[in-house]
Parts: sequence; structure tokens; C-alpha cells
Amino acid sequence: MSKYDTELDPANANTSHAQILELVGGNKRVLDIGCATGYLARALVAQGCTVSGVEYDADAAEQARPTLDRLVVGDLETLDLVEAFGRDQFDALVFGDVLEHLRDPLAVLRRARPLLAGGGCVVISVPNIAHGAARLALLKGRWEYRQLGLLDTTHLRFFTLNSVREMLREAGLAAVEVRRTIADIFETELAIKPEDYDPELIEEVRADPESTTYQFVVRGVADDADQAVHELQGREEEQRLTIRELESTIAELKAEVERLTAEIAELRAVPPPEPPPPPPPPKRRALPIRMVAAALRAALS
Repeated sequence: MSKYDTELDPANANTSHAQILELVGGNKRVLDIGCATGYLARALVAQGCTVSGVEYDADAAEQARPTLDRLVVGDLETLDLVEAFGRDQFDALVFGDVLEHLRDPLAVLRRARPLLAGGGCVVISVPNIAHGAARLALLKGRWEYRQLGLLDTTHLRFFTLNSVREMLREAGLAAVEVRRTIADIFETELAIKPEDYDPELIEEVRADPESTTYQFVVRGVADDADQAVHELQGREEEQRLTIRELESTIAELKAEVERLTAEIAELRAVPPPEPPPPPPPPKRRALPIRMVAAALRAALS
């Protein structure tokens, strides 16, 4: 069984797989490059996509085969993808946690780009080597590989956000959307401990907004001015709609705050109620006349 086989939970937004599914969307022609056992392909098919795959591990590929429209088993470092898929073109090329395992990921991206249909996209996910846990571990002289994670034993290349963007640019692609999975500095497999570091150093590392970014999930398009402009205009319109919705929500909240403030002011303006009058003193019980007379006689005798 491949160590990369996993149960995919589309509802968990803090995973690269769920974010890839959302970025690809439904009813698309998809090439899953590095498809492993087909766990991501199965989720894409469930979204209405037609998925083909490329996989190096023959055993994993056989597990993926029933899900795939076409399957090519081969080494991405040497495989001619255009020759393998001929005239086929795809709406989305997916590299899910793959590029970091290659000696020359840029060359692979360049060879894959001709398979991209007009208006299509490339979706990649890569770990962030500038995560705060990796930085702090290195300050202690620690660079310890793990079976999985930021320092997976099979990682050959390491990425930051800038280097991901630069790699896409050199491959003739433009990054139009960047998403992230998040893990706190002290909650990764690197298992560093806060007591081992000066609190001021920890705060300095945390000041970098990417210090808790565990993976980057990036959607790129062909670096062609018209398409890039169209993509960015669409994103701009989405952001404008979001801003309008947020402005409306803020206005509603402000109105509610003003209403509550007015109610509080009214309550403060009302004088407190007068305290109740004290209870009357208890009445002294009158003694019967015969008892008074008897007492006088006794006192005079």
C-alpha cells in the first residue's frame, strides 16, 4: 500500500485535497498527474469530472485504473506527456503534492502545458518550507526528515510562495489564485517546543503571515494577457461582491449597536424607583381592663 494513500474528506477545508476539488470544480476534463491510488480522482469523478491519470508507482496505478478514463504509467522526469496523450486536452491539470518529489519540476510543467485546453487551469499544491516550524527547527540545527510532511524523505525540491510563483512564470503560467492550508508553528510533525525558544524570537517568526502556512494551493492559467486579464477581472468582481456583502453586514451590525446603545442610554436616564416605605412599628397589644385593675390593686396593697 502506498504511504500516500489517504481517506479524502472534501468537507475539511484545511486540506490541499479539498481545496483542489474546489478550484477544479465540476464537469471538467482533468488530468491528475501523480494520481497515486486514485483517491483524488475518485472525488473529482464524484463532482462530474472525467479524469485521466499519470502515475509512476505501477501498483498504485492499478488501484487507480478503474476510476480513470485513461492511465499512463511512467516517470514524469522523462515521460513525453504530449506523446502519451496525443491530441487530448484538459480543462485542468492537477499536480497534488507532486512537484516537490521531482528533480526538475519546471521541466515537467513545461511539458504538461500544451495539454491545457483554452481557458483551462493548472492546480498545484506544494509544502511551504518557510513554515515557522521549519525555520525554528533549523535555528536549532535540526533538519530531520519524516515519512510524511514538510520534510518528507522523498522531497527533492522545496518551495516558498515566491519560488512557486516564479516557477509557474517560467513555465508560461500565471498564478491567479493562491490558497493555503494552515498549521500552527507548534502543531506540526516537526514537534518543536515553545520552551526551547526565546518568546521574542517566536513572536518575530509569527509576525510573518506565512509562518503558519503549511501548504500553498495555487491555480495558474496560461500566461496569455487576454486570459490573465479575464481571470483577474472575474476575481475582482467576486471580491467586489464579497466586499458589498461585508459592507451590508457591517452596516446592519452598526445599526444594531446604535439601537442597543440608545436603549442603554434610555435605561440610564430613568431615575431609580423610590425605595419602599419602612414597615410600621408593631402595635402594642392593649391589656384588658380587669387585668389593669388587678395590677393596680396589687401595687397599692
